[in-house]
Amino acid sequence: MQKRKLGNSNLEVSALGLGCMGLSHAYGPAQDRSEAIKLIRAAVERGVTFFDTAEVYGPYTNEDVVGEALAPFRDRVVIATKFGFELPSTDGKQNLNSRPEHIRQVVEASLKRLRTDVIDLLYQHRVDPNVPIEDVADTVKQLIKEGKVKHFGLSEAGAQTIRQAHAVQHVTALQSEYSLWWREPETEILATLEELGIGFVPFSPLGRGFLTGAINKDTTFDSNDFRNTLPRFSQEARDANQALVEVIGSLAASKEATRAQIAIAWLLAQKPWIVPIPGTTKLHRLEENLGAVDIRLTAGELNDINSAVAKINVQGDRYPSHLQKNVGR
Repeated sequence: MQKRKLGNSNLEVSALGLGCMGLSHAYGPAQDRSEAIKLIRAAVERGVTFFDTAEVYGPYTNEDVVGEALAPFRDRVVIATKFGFELPSTDGKQNLNSRPEHIRQVVEASLKRLRTDVIDLLYQHRVDPNVPIEDVADTVKQLIKEGKVKHFGLSEAGAQTIRQAHAVQHVTALQSEYSLWWREPETEILATLEELGIGFVPFSPLGRGFLTGAINKDTTFDSNDFRNTLPRFSQEARDANQALVEVIGSLAASKEATRAQIAIAWLLAQKPWIVPIPGTTKLHRLEENLGAVDIRLTAGELNDINSAVAKINVQGDRYPSHLQKNVGR
């Protein structure tokens, strides 16, 4: 497995991480605990050293599973988790809370669930408009001094917020959505990260499964699958967005690769400090995703992808309005 460093920090991780959310949250029933642990350990055996979780996934259960799975390998892996929500949510909404005292409470609870004495990378899950980002960054700075956290990260933050936080405590990584069907980070975020020496950790690099070609307008999701609530996954949007899947598929066929591998390889080719974190519940999909690290896209192939994708108007917002308001702040 190839390694990458997140920005100009000394945090080196596998070129692909594993997003663990889907093992217990958002995409239907939680994976059987023993099977989830088995998958995480299979990733370690295949060279993955970067694992992403959060207290809100489950809530709480995902951190516990990740902690148990990685306990035997703790000195070989990097664990990222997140704070920033008021839990439990009683109204189904994302109620934000990044008050300093709450951050400390979350960190103490996360350390116990993760079975560790230090969190390698601690993200603010969403920017809280009611708490100055400088206060958030300073709280994490103190936690780093206390040895409870090693690195500070932000998730779905806007460029100005990133700069303000970075001025107080070095931001090691930004985690936000980025893929061939969501390229908004290219407008301002990537340049900001490059200037400041911050790594980028794209989540949903496969468009929540859509870019694999396994989803079409006739696909039905589990009643608990949150894609049912996303405008981009309406039946009409899925039908319209098949054009993007076809573009990826044509290149995949010529490279004797899968669509998923091309989508991930494209991301890896954008910057050497980008580390995608695709998630899966299946071993064969894990192995397929890891195979993307060995695919090299030529400059000509990258140009062809960009030219083809530029002609496609991807349909549907990525979040409903009540969630959309919490990103890009």
